[in-house]
Formats: sequence, structure tokens, C-alpha cells
Amino acid sequence: MKITKTIPVFKDYIWGGEKLKTEFHKSSDLARVAESWELAAHKDGTSGFEGEDFDLAYLFENKKELLGSKAAAFERFPMIVKLIDARDNLSVQVHPSDEYALKNENSYGKTEMWYVAEAEEGAGLYVGFNRDVSKEEFTSLIAENRLQEVLNFIPVKKGEWYFIQAGTVHAIGKGVVIAEVQQNSNLTYRLYDYGRVGADGKPRELHVEKGKLVSKLQAYAPDKRTSCEYFSCESLSFSGSLTLTAGEDSFEALLLLSGSFQVEGKTYEKGDTVFVPASYGAFTLEGQASVIRIRI
Repeated sequence: MKITKTIPVFKDYIWGGEKLKTEFHKSSDLARVAESWELAAHKDGTSGFEGEDFDLAYLFENKKELLGSKAAAFERFPMIVKLIDARDNLSVQVHPSDEYALKNENSYGKTEMWYVAEAEEGAGLYVGFNRDVSKEEFTSLIAENRLQEVLNFIPVKKGEWYFIQAGTVHAIGKGVVIAEVQQNSNLTYRLYDYGRVGADGKPRELHVEKGKLVSKLQAYAPDKRTSCEYFSCESLSFSGSLTLTAGEDSFEALLLLSGSFQVEGKTYEKGDTVFVPASYGAFTLEGQASVIRIRI
């Protein structure tokens, strides 16, 4: 398999905007692209590869050696890589742990990691609580639509990392573009959604009872990890050339957040995710760019 870029899956949610189309070069017939699933093998969306007639799900099932030896440890492809454009606030939500999700939902849980690709003035993220909250108070705050009073708001700027462990109540705030690397799960329990309605004109579904079972109620403690048992990430910026190596243990995925580069005679631009199969060996990027490097 050659080095090539992925073909993403696009999602249109009510809070999404236009930046992934206008600034990150995503071509879609959707009115807005809220999320671009750059690397995914999930029942709700599987990414493909430019110039290839197979997708990532096929690779995982039939050509796992191209994903690397670490892939063998997983029953499902371990991660989803996304770009997220929040024109408006996302719902206040929580994701369950593996233990709860595998037992109750036939799904992985969802620990995720956010890299702030862009942020408007005053934009931020809601991550955890600004103080400890009791179970009784948590229940009352949700029932009275006052949960935002105890959410921990973090003003953010481009280039920051945030590790969001399963069980952490959170919301991406409006005016932020996020590069998200997460477990292979699309399982979200909404706790509060500002009274918004969906395309059917009805209030979007909440999942309060499940959410109460899995939420961590302690005050937020900053967590700047960029790796866990499912994925490893780092941000790289270069001008000129950069040589990397895809070993036998994992593929390399390079999510391009600014600039452009050439590799193996092809040029890639902002918004592209370039996939390098495991055991490819050394390869050299030429150009000026900022990328997120993602591996198992």
C-alpha cells in the first residue's frame, strides 16, 4: 500500500459551521460539516483511501499487518480521528468507560483527546466541574437546567492539548475547531442541550439517567496527556524537510492543520489526513506545515 490520504465521512449536526468547508478544504453537499471523520472504522462511518478500492474497516479485518502489530491487540479498530467545527456550543455530555459501555451498550467507552486547531477570541471548552458536586446536587442541577453553573470553563488558544477521560462531563464551546482523537465509539449521553430542537422539530434526546451513572463528580484536575492505551499523538511543525519512520508496530496518520507538504511526489494541504502503512520505513515530508502525528 502506498502513502495516500484518507477519504473522510462527514456529519451534519445543528451546532456545526462552515470552517471545515471554507478553511480545511472539505468538499461536501451537506449544508454544514460539523464533523469530518478522517480515520474511522465504525458502523456509523468508515473512512476510505484515495486511489484504493477498500476502506479502513476492510484493512482491519483482512490486512491488519498494514495497521501494525499493535492492532492485533484490539477486537475493533481502536480509534476515530476527527475534525470538529463548533459554530455553536455542543451539548453538555458525558461518555461512559469501557467497563460500562461493553457491559451495557456493546460498544467501547470513549476517552478522547482534543487539540485546539483554531479558536476565536473568548472561545473555550467546558471540562469537568469547578468544584466537587454530590450526586444529589448533580441530579437537582440537571432537573433545574442549571448544570452550567458548576461546569469548569477553560478559555483556550490554538495549539493546546486537553485529555478528556471517560466519565468527564464536558462540552466544546462555540468558536473552536478541534482535532479530536478518541476511542472507536460514537456513544454520547447528553445531559443538557440548551432547549434546542433537531431537524424533526422536537427537542433532542437527553440521556440523563445513564449519564448520572457514569459521570465523575469531582472537581476537574488538568490532564495534558497525549497518549493512552488506544492512541498516541504529538504535534509537529517544520519548515523544510522532516523524516519520519513507519515501523512494524503501527501505521502513521498525519493530520495537516496548516500549510502543506509533499511526500512521494504528491502534495497535501490543510485539512488532509495522510496515511502511511505500517512497515513502510522512512519517508520525508518537504514543505512548511503543522501536523498532528497519530499512531496506535
